[in-house]
Amino acid sequence: MTNTSILSVESVCKEFRRQQVLTDISFEVPERAITAILGPSGEGKTTLLRLIAGFDRPTSGTLALRGKVVSSIDVHLPPEQRGVGIVPQDGALFPHLTVEENIAFGLPRNQYARVDEMLTLIGMTSQRNSRPAQLSGGQQQRVSLARALAPSPELILLDEPFSALDANMRASMRDEVTAIIRKTESTAIIVTHDQEEAMSISDRVVVLLSGTVAQFGSPQEIYENPRSSHVARFIGDANLLSAIVDKGRAFHAIGSSPCSSSAQRVIALVRPEHIRLAHDPQHGHAGVVESRSYFGHDGTLEIRLATGEIVTARLPISELADIGSTVFVASIETATILEN
Repeated sequence: MTNTSILSVESVCKEFRRQQVLTDISFEVPERAITAILGPSGEGKTTLLRLIAGFDRPTSGTLALRGKVVSSIDVHLPPEQRGVGIVPQDGALFPHLTVEENIAFGLPRNQYARVDEMLTLIGMTSQRNSRPAQLSGGQQQRVSLARALAPSPELILLDEPFSALDANMRASMRDEVTAIIRKTESTAIIVTHDQEEAMSISDRVVVLLSGTVAQFGSPQEIYENPRSSHVARFIGDANLLSAIVDKGRAFHAIGSSPCSSSAQRVIALVRPEHIRLAHDPQHGHAGVVESRSYFGHDGTLEIRLATGEIVTARLPISELADIGSTVFVASIETATILEN
C-alpha cells in the first residue's frame, strides 16, 4: 500500500447551534486504501463524512484533496467539483431509471463502454434493464457502488452501506463491495459503527469517540495497543485490571507485566483470548465462574477473582467450566499498560 495521501483532515471542528459535534479532527487517508471511520451512534461520523463530501462546511480547520484545500473558513469547493463518489446508506437509486441508466447518471453522454464495464464489474449485466424495485437489497447496493465508481472519482465515501441488510446478506455484501474496491484500486472511506466490519476490511481505522479522534492507525495497532481504556473497551472485549507499579512492573490480580510508566497506579489490559486456565492453584489465581457462554467454535467464562474484579476468558469448548465452580487463571506475564 502506498504512503501517498489523497485526503488530509487537519484540526477540523464542527458546531451546530453552538453545540460542538466534532473537535480537533486530524488524520490522513492513504491512496488505494480503505479507511474506516468507526464509532458509536451519535459521535459525529456522518457529520464528518458530509464535511469530506462538501455537503457541510467546517467551523474551523481544513480539508485538502491531493494537497488542494477544498474546505476551510475561507474556501469551500462544492461537492460536484471534488471528484468524490458517494454511496448513501440506502443506496438512493432513482426508481424510474433502469440499472444501466442509474449507473450512467453523472457520466458524459455516450459513455456506454464505461457502463458496460461497471455492469461486468458488479456481475449484473443480465439486470441492466431492471428497475430498482425488481432488485434485492444487495443488488441495489452494488448498483449504487457502480454508479459512484463510474466517473472514476479520487475518493469513494460509503455511509453505513450495509446497515439495512440482514446478517447473512451483510457479511456477503461486505466481502463483495470490498473486493470491488480492491479490484478497481479505489480509495475509500467507510463509516460504520460495526467493529468487526471496520477491523476486517479496512487498512486504517479512525476511532471516533466523544466527537474527536481517540486513535488512528491500522486495525492491528488499535486492537493490540489502544491509547486509552476508552478505546480498549470499544474495540473488542477487554479485561481492564487495576495495577500498582513497583520497580518497573505493574502488578495486577492475575500476574505482573513490564511497565515503563512513572505513575503509581495504571490499568492492565488483557484480552479474553490471552487468558488461560491453570491446572492447580500453584500456577494460577483462584476465581469463581459466574457465567458461561457457548458459541460453537469456542466459548467464554466470566470469572470473579479474589479482588472482586471480573475477567472474561475466551476458551476452547473443552475448558468451559460449570457456573459456580472454582478455576485457576494462569499468571499473565504480558499485558498492555494504560494510564487512563
